[in-house]
Amino acid sequence: MPLPKAPTKRASRLESNAFETTLTVSKPDPSRKAVAATPAPILAAPPTPALRPKSSPAATSKSTTPAVNAKQAEPVQTTFAPSAVQAARTQAPKPAKPSARKAAAKPANGEATKLFVLDTNVLMHDPMCLFRFEEHDIYLPMITLEEMDGHKKGMTEVARNVRQVSRELDNLAGGLKSSGVEEMAKGLPLDHTGHREAGGKLFFQTELIDAPLPAGLPQGKADNQILAVVQALKLKNPGREVVLVSKDINMRIKARALGLPTEDYRNDKTLEDSDLLYTGVQALPADFWERHGKTMESWQQGGLTFYRISGPLVPSLLVNELVYLEAPGAAPLYAKVLEITGKTAVLRTLKDYGNQKHSVWGVTARNREQNFALNLLMDPDCDFVTLTGTAGTGKTLMTLAAGLSQVLDERRYSEIIVTRVTVPVGEDIGFLPGTEEEKMSPWMGALDDNLEVLARGDSAAGEWGRAATNDLVRSKIKIKSLNFMRGRTFLNKFVIIDEAQNLTPKQMKTLITRAGPGTKIVCLGNLAQIDTPYLTEGSSGLTFAVDRFKGWAHSGHVTLARGERSRLADFASEVL
Repeated sequence: MPLPKAPTKRASRLESNAFETTLTVSKPDPSRKAVAATPAPILAAPPTPALRPKSSPAATSKSTTPAVNAKQAEPVQTTFAPSAVQAARTQAPKPAKPSARKAAAKPANGEATKLFVLDTNVLMHDPMCLFRFEEHDIYLPMITLEEMDGHKKGMTEVARNVRQVSRELDNLAGGLKSSGVEEMAKGLPLDHTGHREAGGKLFFQTELIDAPLPAGLPQGKADNQILAVVQALKLKNPGREVVLVSKDINMRIKARALGLPTEDYRNDKTLEDSDLLYTGVQALPADFWERHGKTMESWQQGGLTFYRISGPLVPSLLVNELVYLEAPGAAPLYAKVLEITGKTAVLRTLKDYGNQKHSVWGVTARNREQNFALNLLMDPDCDFVTLTGTAGTGKTLMTLAAGLSQVLDERRYSEIIVTRVTVPVGEDIGFLPGTEEEKMSPWMGALDDNLEVLARGDSAAGEWGRAATNDLVRSKIKIKSLNFMRGRTFLNKFVIIDEAQNLTPKQMKTLITRAGPGTKIVCLGNLAQIDTPYLTEGSSGLTFAVDRFKGWAHSGHVTLARGERSRLADFASEVL
């Protein structure tokens, strides 16, 4: 860039009142960015060397000297702005931003980092747990690696997780410059493989640890050897907190009995409290019409009424959330949030499936939540539906009726695919004779019971007609095992995942990603009946799916509260 032209005349002399008694550094003027970026022009009469040092401190620091005389004002003015910019650059450089690894290495509260000793079941449960402890360090006892080696073979979910952990450990160990014990004892940076969220180090047991345990604990058991390692680390690092992380409740009880700090692995939990789970239903305030009626727009289309509202209620709504308003003496309002744009939301009234003329394969809604569920199940724009509730709330019956109606009557889907988790999850079906469906039939008793209820409704067809209907229905329902879902793609299918509360988040992801074009997936489950080991209400795959899909325009969720099986079952669920 060429230099600017030299000035043709000297600058005007500053008056004494142009200087303040106290000089302060002002904010840079945006209009002078170009002047500050270009080199200072060479003036005809540069300032004397004796006066140059006085200009830089006066421009960059506070001063309490009175106004200067006229002789000093002229040479100072010629280089005042360039020298101030140069002094600010040389004396007050911008602090360099710390790297991501250094920022993560120090806790925000200034406390020392913890040392977490991982039990084998934590690695088997979550293969990515090595990178979930932020800035803290991880210690793996040698007995943990031995136990992992004994579970790496097979096609179970545990074996897959163990093999993935082994690959992660191998990649971390690949960053070592040498295979010496000294370098291994320094720890392996956990962010070496690209996981920047992990700022700590991984330590392996590199020496024999001899820590005496109480005589009542057998020395040869793996859990007791891990407890001995934790106790030895605690004695070796008195100024650092050493914590055992285990999914085994008995292991944590023994650790607390020995005075060792221990915790459950909590990073797999979507929610700490299941009561905070998204219900999918929200009651409108009693003054809804008074507060939103003035700015409300309404219109009718396709036999349904639409409302566009704006007000304080909009920020609390989610897309596809179901709302209701029931006031004594007034017509109830049952609607679904269709869209949210800025500060406005559009509500659409629901179809009344409680009326017999709107029955779905002979099934009508008996309460408000069942009506909400049938609206989601029959909505072609809703690709993913989750229904939770206690036993007897009608989850399987309504879903099966909606699936048969859309497969046989509306021809929207080609067939129904039903799968459920066999406990233990992911294990072999067993040595039951027959095909895949015949092996799964012992687990599908609930399906048979609901099909019997749906077929009983057609009493006018007679026994032969009901038998023909049952054969037709059976031909449209395929029972699949969870073990053989990996790699499949379902095209134009109505998929029902029963007992989804026993799925892990990884298994839930595997099933949902099987959906192809035109496929609808419905997940059913009761979070109070989890049978899978190491799974809780907060870490269940069903909880994971409900929390992650809330607010998506093509998914919906309803928590069914009232049981409708029988008065005996309802009373038993309350008192037993």
